Amino acid sequence: MPEEHPDAEPSSTAGVSTPADPGVTPGPGTPPSGGGSPKPGHFLPGGAGDILTDGDRARAADRRQSLDLGKARTVTGPVDPTLRKKARPLPPHPGTEAGFGAPPPAPLTGAPLTPLAGTRRTGSSRPVGWHSPSSRTGAQFSAEPPPTTPPRQYSKAVIAGLSALTLLLVTGGTFAGFKLIDSYDSVDSPMARPTVRKSEPPLPVPADPTVTVTVQPVPDLVRLRQNKLYTVGKVPSVNCKEPAIKPNSQSAILKYYQAFLPCLNKAWAPLVKKAGYDFHPPRLVLQSKQAKSACEKDIGGVNYYCETADVISLNWQADLANYRKDPLGTRAWMMDAIAGMYGYHVQYLTEILTAAMSRKGWAKTEPEKLEWTRRRGLQSDCLGAAFLGANKKSLGLTGAKLDSWEYQKKHSGDDDEPKKPRIHGSFKNTWLWSSAGFKSTDPGSCNTFAALANKVS
Repeated sequence: MPEEHPDAEPSSTAGVSTPADPGVTPGPGTPPSGGGSPKPGHFLPGGAGDILTDGDRARAADRRQSLDLGKARTVTGPVDPTLRKKARPLPPHPGTEAGFGAPPPAPLTGAPLTPLAGTRRTGSSRPVGWHSPSSRTGAQFSAEPPPTTPPRQYSKAVIAGLSALTLLLVTGGTFAGFKLIDSYDSVDSPMARPTVRKSEPPLPVPADPTVTVTVQPVPDLVRLRQNKLYTVGKVPSVNCKEPAIKPNSQSAILKYYQAFLPCLNKAWAPLVKKAGYDFHPPRLVLQSKQAKSACEKDIGGVNYYCETADVISLNWQADLANYRKDPLGTRAWMMDAIAGMYGYHVQYLTEILTAAMSRKGWAKTEPEKLEWTRRRGLQSDCLGAAFLGANKKSLGLTGAKLDSWEYQKKHSGDDDEPKKPRIHGSFKNTWLWSSAGFKSTDPGSCNTFAALANKVS
């Protein structure tokens, strides 16, 4: 069905009434139910449909929500009046009728005095009550001023003495002032007189500049032939006994030498210090073919002193083999071996060894170098024999043991090996220096560096 424009004229069917929808409220511009033609016009502002009628206003008022409060209603149910209870009043104070909180009534005339209950103060026996007399007696304040202390009175004699002393001081000060002024009469301007100060002490004379004195080195021959070791005296007896250890194994041989070493330290330490040198004990090792240290290597079955490390290196395998053949002779030989190696240590401490190595280095021929080596070795044997001679009794170096030692010293040297370099000396010279040291027990008899060449050959 085509729509009808609001401005168009009504059709021929406009006069037919249509029943209104009961659920729809007619609005403005809608024809009311129940007949009548609709109002012509449009709904634009200013149009005919914009005019409200009384019916329109009534319908708008019906749709508006009311803002008034409704009638008040009871929230809870009725309360049973029998359940309500009234609070009981507080009981009055005994003996009072005025009510709670009123002061107690005054006692009757002639009634016995009874103190108020609970009013006695702790620590006090003073009663309180209506008829208690006051404990304060006398006036609390007085109109009379407090008494004043009379001024101190001085005697006339004291006053006169003080006056005389004051006068004397004033007179003396005046007289001294005049005397001081008179002392400047000979000076034109006393204030310009210069002040004379005491002369200051002279400055100390600076010390002489430090002069570095270079100590001249001791020549090798002087240190070798005139060493203070030759003047210290005999080797002392330290009352040491031979170690009671059987050298039948490597460990036993090491223990034997380690037990013997303190005796040598005790005997030589005071002599080295007396000669003017520092002392320290050497280190002792046994040789081994697998040793990495140069001072512990086996260099042909002989004992030697390693001055680079201050070490006495001993060949234990030769000692073990000899002990199995000749126990008594081997013990004497072991004492001589460590005592002779210790002689090299004494040379090292007194710088004899250093000087001898220096002379050997300056030698031009091989025989001359070997001679310096023999002089050093023969002196070491002599120093070792001096220790053994000084301690022969405590060491038990007597009888058969002494005979064995003498035989070995008389047959030690280079004579049994003529093809090898002569580094030890002949049998004759070995016994010459060893016997001299053993008998004298004095390092002064061991000066091989001052001996003739045939004595060290």
